[in-house]
Amino acid sequence: NSLISQRQIGLHSQTFPMALRAALREDPDVILVGEMRDTETISLAITAAEVGLLVLGTLHTHTASSTVDRIIDVFPPEQQQQIRIMVADTLLGVIAQKLVRKADGSGRTAAYELLTRGSSLPNLIREAKTHQIPTMIQTGRKFGMQLLDSHLRELVDKGTITADEALRVATEPAQFLTNKTGKMAAEFVKV
Repeated sequence: NSLISQRQIGLHSQTFPMALRAALREDPDVILVGEMRDTETISLAITAAEVGLLVLGTLHTHTASSTVDRIIDVFPPEQQQQIRIMVADTLLGVIAQKLVRKADGSGRTAAYELLTRGSSLPNLIREAKTHQIPTMIQTGRKFGMQLLDSHLRELVDKGTITADEALRVATEPAQFLTNKTGKMAAEFVKV
């Protein structure tokens, strides 16, 4: 059996940190934090993860590596190394998604980047080498990881989205334009 308890900001609590503190008093197994925008909320979420809770949260970021950077950068410089250690020890995964227009005009679909905890992720975070996360994702495809641009290419190949739409949201448009042989992909070249 499951019991879901929800706290709404403005109705049950004044702020996200207040709601998170109240939720922690109820001995939950899982916590969903709708928006992790400030230092206090992120700090409480990390602490909850450290004590063994599954913490799911949302942040406004474009990629998996920028999500990790955002979590760490919200803290003052003198606290960032300790936060890196805490995040490295607790982060299980990141899904970064963008809603993109479908080719047939019938709405939108999600294009996503997926980062899962691999053996090298904690070290990259601890050593402030988050710029290497995209490479780790690329080499971790066998573990289900996927770069946003790879998923965009799949969506274009399936005809779900147009090449123009993919280029509009690609994280590395120049690399996105080249195929495996290093030549410019013809379907992306405008005449």
